[in-house]
Amino acid sequence: MKIFIGADHRGFELKEFLKERLKENNIDFEDCGNLVYDTQDDYPDFAFKVGEKVISEKNSVGILICGSGAGVCFAVNKVKGVRASVIYDEKMAEIAKADDDLNVLCLASDFIEKEKAWKIVKVFLETSFKNEEKYLRRIKKVSDYENKNYSGN
Repeated sequence: MKIFIGADHRGFELKEFLKERLKENNIDFEDCGNLVYDTQDDYPDFAFKVGEKVISEKNSVGILICGSGAGVCFAVNKVKGVRASVIYDEKMAEIAKADDDLNVLCLASDFIEKEKAWKIVKVFLETSFKNEEKYLRRIKKVSDYENKNYSGN
């Protein structure tokens, strides 16, 4: 599995920490920026880049970080096919990945400690999608809506 990771200036320090943990665990990743600390950068730039990479490369996931997690989350969810959520603990990461096939994890650097973030990332990476009919049906409804084929119930 390939991981694409990105963060703005508020998430930069946490991103660098997580990159070290990924390296230590021999987990393949690509840093999509920002590559330097820049207080004038904008989270959508990194969110769109990570989202597009995740969608274009099979068996990949993304990790995005900003201060609240909300900015990168709403931005990356504009990329067709992305299923992203701000996650605050391991159980939430497990459920979102298992039930909703989350493909981009969003973290809030202002509200989460580094070690806690690493625990969340590990659960996100280790959890598999349940691939059951009810979950597939729900994801298909979102996909159909993205494609304007949603009829609703």
